[in-house]
Amino acid sequence: MAAIDDVRARLGGWAGRLLASDCAGFEDVAPVVFAGDGAAPALVARPRDAGEVAAAVRAAAETGVPFAVRGGGHAYARYGTVAAGLVLDLRLLGGARIDPGRRVGVASAGTTAGDYTAAAAAHGLATGFGDTLSVGVPGLALGGGIGYLSRRDGLTLDNVLGAEVVLADGSIVRASDDENADLFWALRGGGGNFGVVTRLDLRLTPTTVVTGGLLAFAPDPTTVGALLAAAAAAPDELSLMVNVMKAPPAPFLPAERHGTPIVVALVCHSGSPDVAGAVLAPFRAAGTLLVDLVRPQPYPDLFGLAPNQVGTWPAQRTGFVETVAEDAAAAVIDAVRTAPTPVAVLNLRPMGGAIARVPRDGTSFAHRDRAVMATVGAVSPAGAGAADARAWVARAADGLSLGGAAYANFVAEPGAAAASDAYPSETLRRLQEVKRQVDPGNLFRSNLNVLPAEAPAAVRA
Repeated sequence: MAAIDDVRARLGGWAGRLLASDCAGFEDVAPVVFAGDGAAPALVARPRDAGEVAAAVRAAAETGVPFAVRGGGHAYARYGTVAAGLVLDLRLLGGARIDPGRRVGVASAGTTAGDYTAAAAAHGLATGFGDTLSVGVPGLALGGGIGYLSRRDGLTLDNVLGAEVVLADGSIVRASDDENADLFWALRGGGGNFGVVTRLDLRLTPTTVVTGGLLAFAPDPTTVGALLAAAAAAPDELSLMVNVMKAPPAPFLPAERHGTPIVVALVCHSGSPDVAGAVLAPFRAAGTLLVDLVRPQPYPDLFGLAPNQVGTWPAQRTGFVETVAEDAAAAVIDAVRTAPTPVAVLNLRPMGGAIARVPRDGTSFAHRDRAVMATVGAVSPAGAGAADARAWVARAADGLSLGGAAYANFVAEPGAAAASDAYPSETLRRLQEVKRQVDPGNLFRSNLNVLPAEAPAAVRA
């Protein structure tokens, strides 16, 4: 019996939830958000609880089939699928539960940021994520989470209080500061390397109306530096994302700007509305303002600014910078102008604030002292101009000296050096030791993979 047929036999009782390519509904569950080479999995298993997750994990481990775990299916590197293997699709484990008294939210494995944010907002609460509602909460939280509340509340992973995890041997454990503390440290930054997270407990913070939205500027290189300087001087309640990009054909932008470079600032002030105007003044004064859509609004409404990227192919390089000098900003603006795809962008996310106050070794996200997370990306229709997009990204990223460090959640093409870029050497060694303890066979490898440390000689003997 072939290994994949063995898996199918072991999970044969999952009526309607174990789908092969010859099953009705397979085409609905096989794809992930970002297009790739078109290679499909052999089986998609859709568990309903942690016990079924454990059964699928044991089946994969004991048969040796290629194995991937999918939450929201939103990874740029397409970690949530594997050619001719078994995909564990967690989206039936969706749903968020909010405990407003304890200010704790529970996100099951398939919960999206949108589902959770809406449930929390009903109680005037929030946990900060990134900038897109369709991402899966565990996948985002285990790698970082830099978004609209990060300078006030820290990264998403800084607000993880505990996790339920299915390990490679099928056991179900709890990880927190008080239980399996080494595993808990590794999960918060180390991604899906250590098991299948079936539940996260997350800290909630009172958040109702914020003052935020979009500011669009003419493409002046000085504007980029002025926005970053304003963010560095702002209180923690102000979080910012800057995009140097081609203007989309949006009705709120002047038609003559469509398809040409602009500088966009996405701002969120989550402090008192009484001081928001003064805090935002330096941002509005950063350049020639074309559009000002910043206003008081419910926090979840900010996420409507994110584009729909389903079915697109991303080329991307990510890293960290201290600032973007005027000549570098000018070069990026010129590069965007001649980019081979309609969507080409330099995305800048200032850090600092609460992010920087967590000790460097407090979690396995070890880039606390960096000023700005930077990403150069180009998005194109699947298979159309992929090589040109990749080459453009490489040139633009080299111009910014992006390299030697990486934000794990934004790695699009992981290679041999990806883990050492995402994790400094001391962090990587510690992650490898935890990996050796909980997944020595590297079952969980469809991710930014951390290899298990080699067992000590006495153990090998």
